[in-house]
Amino acid sequence: MTDPRFDDVIHPSTRLTLVSTLAATDWAEFAFLRERLGMSDSALSKQLSTLEDAGYVLTERRPQGRRRTVRVQLTTQGRDAFTGHVAALRAIVDAAVPADDDQTRSAT
Repeated sequence: MTDPRFDDVIHPSTRLTLVSTLAATDWAEFAFLRERLGMSDSALSKQLSTLEDAGYVLTERRPQGRRRTVRVQLTTQGRDAFTGHVAALRAIVDAAVPADDDQTRSAT
């Protein structure tokens, strides 16, 4: 079981969506991520740089014809940080949810 660890790097909603998308795949193309998150190239690049500086993602530039494509992968460190962050969020939510209906009725 993963220890809950809140992660300030992952927590902002854009990066959380980005990391959760990467957690569901091995590699993701930059263009796919840009469309999925509805971001500009520069905004996505900035978020990826933040995650790369933290050691959470790896980017790879590959030649494809005359252009280069960029693909992104969540590192083991990034996957561990994401799993810990999700566990911390679940702990917060679980603490706020009543254990049964009797508690809900007594609160109202």
